[in-house]
Amino acid sequence: MPTAAVIVAHPDDEVLWCGGLILQRPTWDWFILTLCRGDDSDRSTRFRQVLNYLGAQGEMANLDDGVEQTPLDPSVVRHVIREGLPRRAYDLVVTHGPAGEYTRHRRHEECYQAVMALWTDGQLRAGQLKLFAYDDQEGTKLPQARANADELQTLDADIFSRKYHIITKLYGFNEQSWEARTTPRIEGFSRIETPDQAEDLFNSPSPPDVDELGDTLPWTRRDG
Repeated sequence: MPTAAVIVAHPDDEVLWCGGLILQRPTWDWFILTLCRGDDSDRSTRFRQVLNYLGAQGEMANLDDGVEQTPLDPSVVRHVIREGLPRRAYDLVVTHGPAGEYTRHRRHEECYQAVMALWTDGQLRAGQLKLFAYDDQEGTKLPQARANADELQTLDADIFSRKYHIITKLYGFNEQSWEARTTPRIEGFSRIETPDQAEDLFNSPSPPDVDELGDTLPWTRRDG
């Protein structure tokens, strides 16, 4: 049974950015670690429901997630990830990209930096490392998969329906929320073999997004 870890800043990031990837591999041994909202009783209860729906295991940490986005000590973030994961090696590790998926949430960036540091140091081993590859064109659009992603997959109707169900019914976001309107039907990932490769890819000029629906809905900053 292949093993996979999804390491994200917030409960719901795992569904928004790679829910289809998870749902398409129900026989895999999935572990989902979120770095924030562990003391949020509503979100933690919903997260457990989502884990059950996905047939996954997981844990929630409780790093600061205030609106001021005060920078976290990188060593603390790395420690939380090491302590939260039940093993040190996986067939697949999935996490945020260097700039996150939209403009801007510091916790997404710090999650990426910590995972990359652990991976570079050999404290976290992955047969394959994938980064979410989305962009919101500097806040002018809802996030969509980047056209230069290594992997782009349009989810079939059933998988997308189940993904949307998790966001709107299990996590409880209403249909007009940022989360529900954002939920990508096209999922994008970059496959990474070296840290420099990741930085070069995401620091390059942002290409046009994959425009699946011509989405021009007003953009509203989400709270994470």
